[in-house]
Amino acid sequence: MSFNTKYIFVTGGVTSSLGKGIIAASLAKLLQARGFTVTIQKLDPYINIDPGTLNPYEHGECYVTDDGAETDLDLGHYERFLNVRTSQANNVTTGRIYQSVIEKERKGEFLGKTVQVIPHITDEIKNRIKILGKTKQYQFIITEIGGTVGDIESLPYIEAVRQLKWELGNDCAVIHLTLLPYLATSGELKTKPTQHSVKLLLEYGVQPDILVCRSEHPINKDIKRKIALFCNVSPESVIEALDASTIYEVPLLMEKEKLDEIVLKRLHVTSHSEVQLDKWKNFLNKFHNPGKETTIGLIGKYVELKESYKSIAEAFIHAGAVNDCKVKVEWIHSESLDEDNVNEKLKNLQGVLVAPGFGNRGIEGKIAAIKYARENNVPFLGICLGMQCAVIEFARNVLNLKDAHSREMNPATSNPVIDLLEAQKNISHMGGTMRLGSYPCRVEEGTLAYRVYGKSEVNERHRHRYEFNNEYTKKFVQAGMVISGINPGAGLAEIIEIPTHPFFIGVQFHPEYKSTVENPHPLFVSFVKAALN
Repeated sequence: MSFNTKYIFVTGGVTSSLGKGIIAASLAKLLQARGFTVTIQKLDPYINIDPGTLNPYEHGECYVTDDGAETDLDLGHYERFLNVRTSQANNVTTGRIYQSVIEKERKGEFLGKTVQVIPHITDEIKNRIKILGKTKQYQFIITEIGGTVGDIESLPYIEAVRQLKWELGNDCAVIHLTLLPYLATSGELKTKPTQHSVKLLLEYGVQPDILVCRSEHPINKDIKRKIALFCNVSPESVIEALDASTIYEVPLLMEKEKLDEIVLKRLHVTSHSEVQLDKWKNFLNKFHNPGKETTIGLIGKYVELKESYKSIAEAFIHAGAVNDCKVKVEWIHSESLDEDNVNEKLKNLQGVLVAPGFGNRGIEGKIAAIKYARENNVPFLGICLGMQCAVIEFARNVLNLKDAHSREMNPATSNPVIDLLEAQKNISHMGGTMRLGSYPCRVEEGTLAYRVYGKSEVNERHRHRYEFNNEYTKKFVQAGMVISGINPGAGLAEIIEIPTHPFFIGVQFHPEYKSTVENPHPLFVSFVKAALN
């Protein structure tokens, strides 16, 4: 079907964290299930260039794309729902917008004109929104605007939406997500916050076409009619979004509310295909009706904010469905573990995952957990720093190199089993020494890694600075550790394992970034299976 690229904007009001990303991903899933090509992008109002330098306590997980972009965690939802890869173009921040405009000004591209928010900043925002449409590979581009309407930071984005709505006409639609709070004392849903939110949007010149109302209780026809009357939309364009037991139910809830049909009608697009979500429903059926259960400990230093490990938590859900089981994740703070209490704290686990991260805090707790898993034959998966900690633990307790460490944690160690590459040692710029994005890995035949992947060439996403020190390879191999995955270009260790252990594997990359509902990551699938056994 051929037509102009259609642009859909998702804005939010009343409060943050209502789930704009999940609504955007759910609508995208429904359009994709009708046979359309869809992508989603996120516009973030903060001034950081990207979330790469943000503390996980501030912003949750930093998600990395194939092309090495450090992005908002919502892009993880987009990929998990659509099974379509995102890129640098799918996440834009205010920092990047201003950086680009200032660079153009310094090069004289504005011919000496006064550079202003309108038109220069808004033009840059509009150009970024349209980049994905110019490739002609997508029929629908859904753009989520971060923050809430009324935030000072969001104003240039709302203005860009106003201009695009005027310029694009029937090729553009705006969905506004808002909250209907329930007052227990009066026993009723309150529409006033929604009315005020839409009123504010109207003050900025944007009329929403569809309202999606988050609510704990069903919204009756009278309330829908009242909202429609105050907000200049039709009653059928007021969509109920009830709280769901899992984010993966939201596409089905939105299908029931006919969100996709209303959007297509607004954009004058005829769809001759019904929504095909058989695989999705099969996954949900397995999720809701697991035959077994297993408990896996996630050892990390940001466990108070579970959003910091969002992709890992979701990868366990995907892998659990494949294995017909519920994965119960026990969140364990690495700072709470030491040699004295580790046996007691981890004794009820069927698997141990040591999570990625940066910095020295909690590192000894991670190493203690790995020693416990190795010595007690508990299935183990180490990701990024988790893999590096497995190398340090093996060096200290098997090779007897008692001061073995990473130069990141102890620059003075006499046994830096984890170290910077020579080429990286003189780089000081934040992120400059990072290995980011997708890199190839050659998997050795006959290894656990090969059995997991079933092939000898894979590509995985990286986000790290330090590497396994190849000067120690011979000692590790002689003592029984196998380096089963290697970057073919640089000869860097990507996967380590212990063949005498039921399941002990560490990976320098982040497999969780590539796990989706339709393609659960084989490492997680195999790890959960080992924990079940």
